[in-house]
Amino acid sequence: MTRLLRTLVAIAVLAGLVGAAVVFFGLYNTSARSGHWQATNWVLHTTFRNSVRLRAPKAADAPPLTGDMAELGARHYDTACRMCHAAPGAEASATIERMVPVPPPVARAVAHWEPPQLHWIVHEGVKMSGMPGWPAERADEVWAVVAFLDRVPGMTEADYAALTARPGPPPETAEEAAFAYCASCHGTEGRPGNAAIPRLDILGADYLARAVEDYRSGRRPSGIMQQALSVVPEEVLPAVLARFAAVPPVGAAAEPGPGADRGAALARAETGNPEVPACVACHGPVPEGLPAPPPGVPRIAGQSPDYLESQLRLWRDGWRGGGPRAGLMRQAAQGLNDDQIADLADWFASLDPAPR
Repeated sequence: MTRLLRTLVAIAVLAGLVGAAVVFFGLYNTSARSGHWQATNWVLHTTFRNSVRLRAPKAADAPPLTGDMAELGARHYDTACRMCHAAPGAEASATIERMVPVPPPVARAVAHWEPPQLHWIVHEGVKMSGMPGWPAERADEVWAVVAFLDRVPGMTEADYAALTARPGPPPETAEEAAFAYCASCHGTEGRPGNAAIPRLDILGADYLARAVEDYRSGRRPSGIMQQALSVVPEEVLPAVLARFAAVPPVGAAAEPGPGADRGAALARAETGNPEVPACVACHGPVPEGLPAPPPGVPRIAGQSPDYLESQLRLWRDGWRGGGPRAGLMRQAAQGLNDDQIADLADWFASLDPAPR
């Protein structure tokens, strides 16, 4: 037994010396031209597959992957991921093809993975591959990219181009290019046709500027918005926000959802906490004879119900920040369950957009 122990210790010491020699004398060739040994490839890929399958969320945790989510995810993919994984039906550049490991074309990258597994890969990234993790800690918005990836098999390059097209004629200035980029999600009038994206025409210039600053600073985490703002030149951003803020809030309200009546009662109800007023006291519509809502609070009458639901959940679950009244909103949302959040969203979305 003693001889066996001495043998094992000697092997461990020898292995340590060999490892130290490799590290300190540069014996391992790190050139990307030489690639990995076949055994190394097998170990890395097998480890990756098993790691994803062990840690991916359960299928029951995946939300419905809607077309609106897929459109939003495609637009994020277009600026954040396409340079490595190419568009569906397109080839990667010659430089990307020389990476080690080579990023697979998107159709091959998503093959054999279920949506929860794709979610884990996009959110966590992959060490030693150049694949980064999601820019923010939030996991909810990753499902938009998963909804797009779930539709990639069978998608043509023309399909992808139509999905990610920007509105209007080709831009001639940096400001026009930035506006077209923002409008591709939010609409040229600040009224998107996508229920997952907020409308901007009901928000004032001050609120938009503060929201952008909150995204940039990380006080309001969002991998999608942080990526989008990294694409827009900072010097043209004020002009872009001014264009959205100049659009008057118009349009008919959405059809009342099934919980609108319950949401109305809940929004008007006193909370019993003197530090947390009723929803309408800040967001309106304020009953006649009461003070106007405080400045800087967003108007949410006529906002997308899907967006309102997602934001209330973020406030409740501690993922939303930003703005001078962040603490108040967290308190207001903490006691809400999912049904109450849906009811509030149904009611506010059913209101006519109010003048700013």
